[in-house]
Amino acid sequence: MNSQSSFVKILEDYFNWLVFKHNLFSYFIVGHRYVRGLNNRNSIKLLVMKTKMLLIIGFTVVMQFQLKAQQKPEVINTELELEKEKAMEIEREKQKSMIQNMKIPMEDFFKNPVKTQFKISPDGKYFACLAPLKSRMNVFVQKVDSKDSFSVTSVTDRNIAAFTWANSSTIIYSKDNGGDENYVLYKVDIDSKQVKALTPEKDVRSEIIDELWSDLDHVLVQTNQNNASVFDVYLLNINTGEMTLTVKNPGNITGWLADHEGKVRIATSTDGVNSSLLYRSDVTDVDWKPLLSTNFRESVSPLFFTFDNKNLFCSSNLGRDKAAIVVFDLETGKESAVIYEHPEVDVYNLNYSHYRQVLTTVTYETDKNIRHFIDPFMQNHYEFVQNQLPGYEISFSSTNRIEDVFIVRTYSDKSLGAYYFYNSKLKELKLIDQISPWIDESKMCDMQPFEYKTRDGLLIHGYLTLPKNRAAVNLPLVVNPHGGPWARDSWGFNPEVQFLANRGYAVLQMNFRGSVGYGKSFWESSFKQWGKNMQNDITDGVNSLIEDGIVDRERVAIYGASYGGYATLAGLAYTPDLYACGVDYVGVSNLLTFMKTIPPYWEPYLEMMYEMVGDPKKEEDLLKAASPVFHADKITAPLLIAQGAKDPRVNVDESNQMVEALRNRGVEVEYLLEPEEGHGFSNEENRFKFYRSMETFLARYLGARN
Repeated sequence: MNSQSSFVKILEDYFNWLVFKHNLFSYFIVGHRYVRGLNNRNSIKLLVMKTKMLLIIGFTVVMQFQLKAQQKPEVINTELELEKEKAMEIEREKQKSMIQNMKIPMEDFFKNPVKTQFKISPDGKYFACLAPLKSRMNVFVQKVDSKDSFSVTSVTDRNIAAFTWANSSTIIYSKDNGGDENYVLYKVDIDSKQVKALTPEKDVRSEIIDELWSDLDHVLVQTNQNNASVFDVYLLNINTGEMTLTVKNPGNITGWLADHEGKVRIATSTDGVNSSLLYRSDVTDVDWKPLLSTNFRESVSPLFFTFDNKNLFCSSNLGRDKAAIVVFDLETGKESAVIYEHPEVDVYNLNYSHYRQVLTTVTYETDKNIRHFIDPFMQNHYEFVQNQLPGYEISFSSTNRIEDVFIVRTYSDKSLGAYYFYNSKLKELKLIDQISPWIDESKMCDMQPFEYKTRDGLLIHGYLTLPKNRAAVNLPLVVNPHGGPWARDSWGFNPEVQFLANRGYAVLQMNFRGSVGYGKSFWESSFKQWGKNMQNDITDGVNSLIEDGIVDRERVAIYGASYGGYATLAGLAYTPDLYACGVDYVGVSNLLTFMKTIPPYWEPYLEMMYEMVGDPKKEEDLLKAASPVFHADKITAPLLIAQGAKDPRVNVDESNQMVEALRNRGVEVEYLLEPEEGHGFSNEENRFKFYRSMETFLARYLGARN
């Protein structure tokens, strides 16, 4: 604003003030006449006349200056204008400072935690956890009465994926090579720190299937060292490293279960479409007895044996839409009792005490995780601890053999939480460590449950996170469909969501049809709907926010990983007018090539995949129609693609062919290819590189806080 126009504005304000005064006088006069009658009427007339003359003079002056301003610009400086500009500059600096203070460094969301995955030793004397050593997550150990910890591993190439106490002096951990997911099992002695590989180290996937609570010298493992497509069971001697073949896979077994004595007596098999539950009464039995055969759409999933080893606890949707916790009779091959069921969601999880041999809790998920108590002892201690930690969700994540001390984990939507040591006899709770103490909960955003109806009337549940200190009007949006797709989004701290919200974006997550936990019918409604109704569910969620005025239709991005990456590509290809840009993280682009490059141990499920997604031989047109790479000509929005070169699930060619198709058409594609990563980036520096690229990319095309 120049000085001349500012002066005209001052005169206009003066004129408006005169009008106000005239009205005020008029109201005063009318009131005076009602109160005092018509006395001194001439004085009143004179007052009115003078007021009107002032109005005329003021109006004339304003008009003259407006006309002059149009004809000949002048520079008129006033002390008032200078003060006003100074005040505005101070306010701008305040706002800039506030934004800078609210903008949390990207690294704070994605750097390695201080310590995580605490587990207590069987004798209750030590904690073990994962913590960073030269930016790689290694195993650390500390005494329960000490704050000092020491590393027992020193890997430098890649994070340790998981670990467990084998006994009170030995830890077993797993690690792959560059994200290939061929996990090798290692053991380390916590005193000598000597490390030994227990399973083959190249092109073999090995994992523990039972820690054998009653046997501190052995664990049961499964490996595909004899046949890459199936897993055999071995008894692994922790002390010597000797592996003894326990059960040979005939070629169709996809899962094993041992009883409470460590004897493998249950197996699940598949022909790709139909599943069978197999049983043997003793490990000396050569033949397995088929208990039940079902189509893959129905399932009886064994959880563990009853404590007398005679029957099974299972999660079953046999003859019902929502899975329930049941007792399955091994003699009759039928359900004999229902332990717990819920009318709205599937119930998958049943927990128990090894030491006391009792069922403790059932857990299931609605908008949040819900715990149903079966055991009064556990309920009493949960409620005591919960009262000490208000405002957080809690879980008892680890215990010693006699179950009198526990590790308690807290979390919320605004915090990764902390670990506590709880002595149940003393009812004493002590903080061990916070996971990411640099996260300021007061600056995090609420993750609110959200639901909407799709165009065909299906109710979709999800979560909406809005940026802090912003009105929920015309916000830029990042819609974030989950991977799987037969998985689900859950309530809790999500570093990606909080990062995006901190940058000024609303974030929408939805459990589109096919997401697990909402019953059989909801799951089945996703079959052969890639790029169709599954994608429509995402589109309808975005449109609901636009229609409500929460989101600016010109500033919508889509970002997802794995199936979410596929949904990103599909969104840009099938609804090109909806999205301003997209970020695809290890996503599928071509369903025909995807089916040919799956890991060998997925091959037993191929026929089921054909039923759920489409058969490449019989339904090539269906799969082409649902493959974004064949519709690259419709994509116009800028795209960022991130891919690990060693990804065993979504082969690198899925991203390569999409990048090539778009670049050949001149569409802007930023491609981030990491040679030593797999299905998602594990190493810290690669996570930083990806999220830094995503931040810049979204700011460029959505224009939120940068």
